[in-house]
Amino acid sequence: MPHDLVIRNGTLIDGSGRPGHRADVAIAGGRIARLGRIGERGAREIDAEGMVVAPGFIDGHTHLDAQVCWDPLGTSACWHGVTTAVMGNCGFTLAPCRAGARELVLQNLERAEDIPGAVLEAGVGWDWEHFSEYLDALDRLPKGINYAGYVGHSALRTFAMGERAFDAAASEDELAAMRRELRDALAAGAIGLSTSRSQNHRRPDDRFVASVVAPWSELRALAGEMGELGAGVFQIASPDRSFSDDAVRDDYHRDLLELASGTGRSVLFGLGALRATPGHWRPWLALIERAERAGASLYAHVHAREFSVVLSFETGLPFDCLPEWRALRALPLDAQRKALGDPETRDRLVHAAQHGDYRQGIGAEARRPEYEWIFPLDDAVGPQRSVAELARERGVEPARFMIERARERDLRLFFRQVFSNEDQEAVLELMQHPRSIVAFSDSGAHVSQIMDSSIPTHLLAHWVRGREKLRLETAVRMLSAEPAAAFGFRDRGLLREGFAADAVVFDPERVAPLLPEVAFDLPGGARRLVQRSRGIAATIVNGEILLRDGRPTGALPGRLLRGAASRSPRA
Repeated sequence: MPHDLVIRNGTLIDGSGRPGHRADVAIAGGRIARLGRIGERGAREIDAEGMVVAPGFIDGHTHLDAQVCWDPLGTSACWHGVTTAVMGNCGFTLAPCRAGARELVLQNLERAEDIPGAVLEAGVGWDWEHFSEYLDALDRLPKGINYAGYVGHSALRTFAMGERAFDAAASEDELAAMRRELRDALAAGAIGLSTSRSQNHRRPDDRFVASVVAPWSELRALAGEMGELGAGVFQIASPDRSFSDDAVRDDYHRDLLELASGTGRSVLFGLGALRATPGHWRPWLALIERAERAGASLYAHVHAREFSVVLSFETGLPFDCLPEWRALRALPLDAQRKALGDPETRDRLVHAAQHGDYRQGIGAEARRPEYEWIFPLDDAVGPQRSVAELARERGVEPARFMIERARERDLRLFFRQVFSNEDQEAVLELMQHPRSIVAFSDSGAHVSQIMDSSIPTHLLAHWVRGREKLRLETAVRMLSAEPAAAFGFRDRGLLREGFAADAVVFDPERVAPLLPEVAFDLPGGARRLVQRSRGIAATIVNGEILLRDGRPTGALPGRLLRGAASRSPRA
């Protein structure tokens, strides 16, 4: 029987961490049929000479729940070798959603995830009420990559409680309604429950999103439902900076450990290296190890670089909240260029930037500029120097330097402002921990502020090729087998005979993210950041070639991956 696809002459790095070796890969019926020397021809062939053939990468922390409704390819994730995306993190999902109560779901999403309500209204069909119906709708959609999804706690609360979800504890009946919907969602294929306790997650009116209001007893009850069913992963958003307080942290550690050990379910939480509290991550790693000794499963979601927001005249600047800047920033880009040609205008704006009253941003929102931590984005990977340092060399104010540097690039220059994870040695330590998962792309959210879909290509270009701190085989394992194991994707994450044929073919000497760009391709023509890569020759999903050299082939082979508790015949 002929093979559908044969990938020849590549270096096979199978995701296990073992050394790569030269081998061909034969694919038939969406599965890996054979590995080794393949004599037979395939209906299609890829010559991978000089390339690595690896399992498709798994992005474990996305918010693509809405974007999948209008973007079949799954950009920008697919451009970086991602073949499976886990969505619905941090308690934010589009379902369950009562008929006529869509605005409650939108209030959870708009500010916390920076997804404009008008985009959601225009691009989402909203032809569901229960989470099971959302999954069925997702199953019907054309998809380039695979998706798995949590059911979100904030959506569960508004489904059961209405407006009370934002300021009250659930009644017994309301909690029972949440438990029923959660059980039905897991039976339909949700991979678990996600929530947030982060005070950064707020509505447009500055009130907390629904999950933050819930008492811990509610989380225990919902997680207990998963424990009774014996299925599902529990995901919780990153702890706030306040958790660096020893007493608060210790209470939180006790709660997490109790939840994981009491339910037998894996618990995932976000962890970064906060500048304000050096070394704060080590007690969290100790908690993971303590849980493991107790037979419980705790995992940390970690980043591969600094947490940062992207700034530009095309998107947003930290000065946009200042009255003196608002009139300029309301103009089209061409008019802004013309206005900035006037020296007096520049002087006025620089003075305002130096002395203005900045609002306090939360989460990924713009905040007071810290020029020592703002960098011109001249290269997507390479070493960079701060605006503060470069301004001192020119003998000008930092804000003036930003204006002048942007004008040199026709206002089409990005800066990035780092707000956490500044200690890169700590980032390396976190990534190398055996119970960490490299994730945190937030793809699909913060669409004009953050562009971290490129975590896989950054990991390969920076940590493997640039700094030589990771073996290529180790990096591939971090991006494939480790998240597959954590999420229970039993037939993905490794190149093995009989496994699903998700693979990425890339040049290890060239693979890297490219600089971000601004696109106006959201529903209604709204703006977002996108980022492509170089050095990826092919991305294969379920045995079909999705992308060749970054260009779509027209195939849309992605699937909905339903969780282990699913009773669906399509699981």
